[in-house]
Amino acid sequence: MEERKELVHLPNCELEIMMIIWGSKNPVSRTEMDEELRDKNLKAAAVLKFLSRLTEKGFIKCERPEASETDFYTALVTEEEYIEFERDSVLGEYCGKSVRSLIANFYENKKIDDKDLDALEKIIAGARGRK
Repeated sequence: MEERKELVHLPNCELEIMMIIWGSKNPVSRTEMDEELRDKNLKAAAVLKFLSRLTEKGFIKCERPEASETDFYTALVTEEEYIEFERDSVLGEYCGKSVRSLIANFYENKKIDDKDLDALEKIIAGARGRK
């Protein structure tokens, strides 16, 4: 079993690669990643650097099947685990672990519009209905 390291915040470029890996049901090759990233104008060396960093951070593992010349990448951290980590990190750092403070901050800084508020009301109504 692979050794899991403590989760850390990922820069956007590394997060994009993770999203490709998370979105695949199978291990992902560099060729598949290059296809997904073609609109990002990333050089091959940059993608390799990001993959190396993600491996060092314990987010992915790299394997080369026998009789293959291609490396395949698999996530060691699930998307759900990372989202939970980021949620807890944001709440802890900026809002004292209070969802109310987070939402209030978004509202005060005009980061939430009426559409978002409608969606939140539906979530709240659904949560109250489960009690």
